Amino acid sequence: MQQEKKIRILLGIRQGQIGGGESHLLSLVENLNRNFFDPVVLSFTDGPMVQILRKMNVPVFLIHTLKPFDISVWGRVRKLLREQSIDMVHAHGTRAASNLIWATRNLSLPLIYTIHGWSFHDDQHFLVRKLRIWGEKYLTRKASINISVSSSNQQTGKKEIRSFDSVVINNGIDLEKFNPSNSFPDVRNELGIDKEKRLILFLARFTAHKQPLTLLKVFSRICRQNPSMHLLMVGEGDQLPEAYKYIDVNQLQEYVTMCPFRQDVPAVLAATDIYVLPSLWEGLPIGLLEAMAMQKAVIVSDVDGTREIVRNLENGIMIPVSEMDIKLGDSLIELLTHRQLCEQYAVAARQTIVQKFSAEHMTRQIEEIYFQLTDNK
Repeated sequence: MQQEKKIRILLGIRQGQIGGGESHLLSLVENLNRNFFDPVVLSFTDGPMVQILRKMNVPVFLIHTLKPFDISVWGRVRKLLREQSIDMVHAHGTRAASNLIWATRNLSLPLIYTIHGWSFHDDQHFLVRKLRIWGEKYLTRKASINISVSSSNQQTGKKEIRSFDSVVINNGIDLEKFNPSNSFPDVRNELGIDKEKRLILFLARFTAHKQPLTLLKVFSRICRQNPSMHLLMVGEGDQLPEAYKYIDVNQLQEYVTMCPFRQDVPAVLAATDIYVLPSLWEGLPIGLLEAMAMQKAVIVSDVDGTREIVRNLENGIMIPVSEMDIKLGDSLIELLTHRQLCEQYAVAARQTIVQKFSAEHMTRQIEEIYFQLTDNK
């Protein structure tokens, strides 16, 4: 039954490039009950996500900034909220929250802050880390409700911010879209990858914390002795030029295929055998959930949110970050050699997602928060 006035929600995101937070936002928008909710999206950079949303007939606005707490854009954000008659704001990530907080408070609008991963990390300079913890403390205190995408994400917040409180809502995957039983275009043929090769996939941003260069170095050591394997790396980011340079210097062009971000992620996953994510940290990695939903064997680093998805040697392989250089190569060879084991992990991976991480369940939980805040206004 349709209500008289829909709740108009502005969803804020830091960028238009496709990453974990952006995939989460797309799933949320796709699954929102439009009888009750009218979504509007604000992105702080342009990119493929913006085009996808516009094809879905979702209003999208761009206010460009690469900075958190960028006071120069706050007035424009406030003007947008008023012009679009926004009832509440849902910020995804630190940059979005920090550039929406002033306007929401000025207009007395509820603000939901979803933490997809904290902006502070152990490897940062002491003063940088302290400053970022202060920033997160301010945002989480001023938000109406905080959402953590994993229990470990929540525990990290509580450890560093004494007053922190949140609701845990796991990321969810569209199980119809990411279904291995569907038919997909032949990505291997498109990219010129031999169909007989055992294909390893890295699909993530080329940033230091995702460790694409570590994966390349490990793969370089083992690929010539195992010519049946091939590595497909899909993504963009500041370490991409260094990755290309490493491939050229080590003459890996025959063994590695590079590709920018693509919108047909299910088709890319369907073409591959093993998904690798050697991150230094994660909130609750959507790329990993997507790979497991597509029934792929996974090899991941043993870090925070990932531990809530992968059970070592049951539905995938987990490697301590400190041992990634040593054990990643051995794990790849093991799965490529023992196909039955690879398939066993893949089947268990799909079952995990079906049971615990659906986009529909995630969206219904978030909708309950929207209703709650509306009742409290």
